[in-house]
Amino acid sequence: MFETSHSLIDQLCHESDAASWERLVALYSPLLRGWIDRYDVQASDADDLIQDVLMVLMRELPSFRHSQQPGAFRSWLKRIVINRLRNFWRARGRDGAAAAGGDVMRRLDEFEDDRSRLSGIWQQEHDQHLTRRLLEMIEPRFTPSTRQAFRRLVLDGADADDVAAELGMSLNAVFTAKSRVLRELRAIGKGLLD
Repeated sequence: MFETSHSLIDQLCHESDAASWERLVALYSPLLRGWIDRYDVQASDADDLIQDVLMVLMRELPSFRHSQQPGAFRSWLKRIVINRLRNFWRARGRDGAAAAGGDVMRRLDEFEDDRSRLSGIWQQEHDQHLTRRLLEMIEPRFTPSTRQAFRRLVLDGADADDVAAELGMSLNAVFTAKSRVLRELRAIGKGLLD
C-alpha cells in the first residue's frame, strides 16, 4: 500500500523512486495510447511513442514547476505528446504524413490550440481517466460501504438520502464517506488534477 502523505507529482519531483514511476506509467499509459492512436500511428510505433513521452516526462519532471493554474500539468503533458507526435511524423517525411491521411499536422495544430475542441476533449478525458485510475489506487484503503457511498453519491450523482437508505447508513456517514475519499483523492492527485 502506498502512502499519500505527498501527492504523486511531489513524490516524483522530490523523492523519486521506482514505485512512484511505475504508478505514473500505470496511470498515464492508457491515456497516452488513446491519444496517440488518434494520430494514425501503427501499434508498434505507438508503443515506442508512449515510451518516448514517458522518457521525456521522466527526464523533465524534476524541473517542472507547477504554475498553480488549473491544468498546468495536463497542459505540459499535452505539449510533450504533441511535440513527440510532430517529431514522429517529421521523421517519416511528407510521404509518411500523407500516408496517414494527410491531415495529421493540421490535427496536431488544432490539438495544440488551448481553445480548440480537441483541447477541450483532452482536458475532459485526462481528468476523467486520472480520477478513475487514482480512485482505483486508493479504494482498497476504505471499507466497502465507504466505497459504495462515495461511488453512489459522487460518481452516480445519487441523492444522499437515497444512498443512506440503500446502504443502511446514516446521512452523516454517507457525507463522511464522501469527505474521506475526496480527501485522499485530492492528496494523491494534487498537481495532476484540478
